[in-house]
Amino acid sequence: MLPFEFYSPTKFVFGPKAELQVGPVLEAAGFRKIMIVTGKSSAFESGLYDRVKKSLDEAGITHVLLRGVEPNPRADLVYEGIEQGRKEEIELVLGVGGGSAIDTAKAISIGIPYSGDFWDFYSYKATPEEALPVATILTLPATGSEASNSSVITNAELGDKRGVNSDLIRPKFSFMNPELSFTLPDYQIACGVTDIMAHILERYLTKTEEVKLTDEMAEAVLRVLLQEGKRALEEPDNYEARANLYWAGTLAHNNLLGVGRQQDWSSHQLEHELSTKYGVAHGAGLAIVLPNFMRYTVDEIPARYARLAINVFGIEPSPDSVKITALEGIKAFQRFLKGMGMPLTLQEIGGKKEDIPGLAKNTRLNNQGKYTGFLKPLDEAAREEVYELCLETPKL
Repeated sequence: MLPFEFYSPTKFVFGPKAELQVGPVLEAAGFRKIMIVTGKSSAFESGLYDRVKKSLDEAGITHVLLRGVEPNPRADLVYEGIEQGRKEEIELVLGVGGGSAIDTAKAISIGIPYSGDFWDFYSYKATPEEALPVATILTLPATGSEASNSSVITNAELGDKRGVNSDLIRPKFSFMNPELSFTLPDYQIACGVTDIMAHILERYLTKTEEVKLTDEMAEAVLRVLLQEGKRALEEPDNYEARANLYWAGTLAHNNLLGVGRQQDWSSHQLEHELSTKYGVAHGAGLAIVLPNFMRYTVDEIPARYARLAINVFGIEPSPDSVKITALEGIKAFQRFLKGMGMPLTLQEIGGKKEDIPGLAKNTRLNNQGKYTGFLKPLDEAAREEVYELCLETPKL
């Protein structure tokens, strides 16, 4: 196990009607004026915004509203929020929605006190040194943004989708009511489950040895996701299934499962190019990229891949080779993804072979500060190979 630091300052309010506690909790913490960042319609049509407003009003907390966050959140709304937040002298940014709303709130929180362009942080020209506090009301279990130190924003003008990692943007408060996900489409739930699994696998698939505790914790959460992902789709109003997905999403990306080990986030960076070019949901893009990245790197850590196959996907060990067991586990992963309605090939999202050189060229790999793959070096030619594997229809 490698030396590590672990910082998790978030206070979680979890359960039915958790969103009604936002006013009392923020009032007790001394906040008087905040910004709410949310999407275009769902928070309003569902009545969530009205409930949050009422809770804030009763606590004597005023707010300004920034509405219009889209999937793959865009920089232009961040600029608008920064300008509005400075003008109104807000004290905290509250993201209401899924990862897109929360990531936008985080970007605004580091942009308001910064004298330069907030995109400096996402283009790796600067490091955040100050931020307004962030709070969240989560409506979709997926990105883990309610507890993570990360934010991903798309700059449409530059054609870039980039992320920033800083403990300054870990939320101070997160309100989690699994009932808020009851009305979500199956596709969004499936994308969320895929994203959560990716967050775990990109930590689990490591060359670091002697990490038994976090290995077994990661495997346990993955097994729960296989079970509860299926149950959540079959029983949309099953509170317990959704509650397990909510908390799995948090544990997957607050780095509890990643401490003390080298992590590889190449597949996330490879996927960012898909969502930028094709507008596909992040989870759907990961369903295409991650299993093929796993195939590409299987020879680097075949025993670990085989362990995943056996302990998570229930594959019987092959008497002939560890690699056979490992590959059967990847197939089982793809069968699960397909069963949830996720795409498995580039063609399913409109991708073409001739797109691959551009995708590979634009990919910016950033693994814990190093611009390469940890499991296997990924230069431009190697990235093309991974994308080419994404063209193949797997035999499952």
